[in-house]
Amino acid sequence: MSWLFEHGVAFAIVLPLLMAAAVAMLPRSRYLAWTVALAVVTAVTIAAIAVLLTQADAGEIVYRMGGWEPPYGISLRIDAVNAPILLLIAAMALASFLYAEPAVAAEIAPERRGPFYAALLLCVAGLMGMVVTGDAFNVFVFLEVSSISTYTLVAMGANRDRRALSAAFNYLILGSIGATFFVIGVGFLYAETGTLNMEDMRTILAAMEGGSRVSQVAFGFIVVGLGLKLALFPLHTWLPGAYAYSPTVVTAFLASTATKAALYLLYRFCFTVFDPSFDYVAVVLGYVVTGLAVTGMIFASLQAFFQTDVRRTLAFSSVAQVGYMLLGIGILTTAGLAGSYLHLINHAVIKGGLFLALGAMWYRFGITRTADLAGISKTMPVTTAAFTVLAFSLIGVPFTAGFVSKVALAEAAAERGWWWAVGVIMITSILALFYMGRIMMVAYFSDPPASCRRADGTVERREAPALMLIPMVGLAAVSVLIGMRGNVVLTHVSETAAQVLIPGAGL
Repeated sequence: MSWLFEHGVAFAIVLPLLMAAAVAMLPRSRYLAWTVALAVVTAVTIAAIAVLLTQADAGEIVYRMGGWEPPYGISLRIDAVNAPILLLIAAMALASFLYAEPAVAAEIAPERRGPFYAALLLCVAGLMGMVVTGDAFNVFVFLEVSSISTYTLVAMGANRDRRALSAAFNYLILGSIGATFFVIGVGFLYAETGTLNMEDMRTILAAMEGGSRVSQVAFGFIVVGLGLKLALFPLHTWLPGAYAYSPTVVTAFLASTATKAALYLLYRFCFTVFDPSFDYVAVVLGYVVTGLAVTGMIFASLQAFFQTDVRRTLAFSSVAQVGYMLLGIGILTTAGLAGSYLHLINHAVIKGGLFLALGAMWYRFGITRTADLAGISKTMPVTTAAFTVLAFSLIGVPFTAGFVSKVALAEAAAERGWWWAVGVIMITSILALFYMGRIMMVAYFSDPPASCRRADGTVERREAPALMLIPMVGLAAVSVLIGMRGNVVLTHVSETAAQVLIPGAGL
């Protein structure tokens, strides 16, 4: 067990990378590839828990791959900011893989299930590597590992909806552009600092008081590259199609992890590699990113309101929620950053659970359009209840996770004197009430179709399988738990932001 605490961070990345190849070659079977993949993500989750406990006890951890000292060797760095995100990715992977068995059996052809689980394991490894690596170029490497596997996973939704192919192609083109911008930015940073180690970059840039125009260009390329990956408005056009037409498991996992890992990288580069005390960083974050974030919150919420497919409603909602997180960054205070970080965690739980619940509805009835959910609360009461709790959290109803982080962001904006931002948060929350409320109105106050009634006229219950219910109900419970313990969670997040990110930010 001590070995796991010492080497858990490397184990969490290497295990899914190695096992992906083995899973891809497993013989055709409904359960074999799923069982092996589930065992892998279970082990990865245990390792992530061990890493979190070790970090909480020891503080920042630097793991030297191969025993080579950085910057000559590659290091993995764990602190109070990325350790919870590492566990978040692992936990959402575990929930998604547990849910996957019935969903994948319904959506993926038998001969493709092994490669499907292999690609999903590669995506898990890539996202974890992005979060913990201390080397800027290896961020790009892991970014590509997760991205290439994601393009494949989105395209596998073609068995269910042929539009998945065009969505995957669109994602491929825009994702490649984003990765290219990012690696060009890293190249400029290397030219300026002579190192790829992010901690050394921070030290050198601080000594140079922000560096020359080369550093400014590097920062611009990195922000645009990561902006494409995290779906910053108007660079979000890949997201609605990718979320709407992917296999159910892929949508839920990506919605809860992919944009969150990219947003974490934005935290890391803006607050520990660069520094908001540099004029060009403050201008970009305070004006450009904030302006685009607020615009995205409003326009994406309006687009969500007019969607007739629930998958696209939730997808555009994700773009709006990314705006909330970026607004917290743009506020440039400890409170704003803490609210952004907390909303990142909360949105992962909320949106992952919502897509899992919607996927269960599709599994039973083959429906995703709002009008087709008529009376679904009577035929799938537990699934609909979980969806409702998570929808309340997305809206920001008190005693839910979404309420805690939205209030934290509003308070941070008010402290900065940005009352207009408080107004935008309120308006977009009201819009969320309308577009999520419309779905719940149809689900609870419409009659189910005749096909769901027995001969005597009573409604036949067709609840989701237990493997689907457990993850979505668990995520709904986590949302309520965070909402009930909001002050404790926010205090911890604020301390984390102050201890890890703010000292390097000059705030």
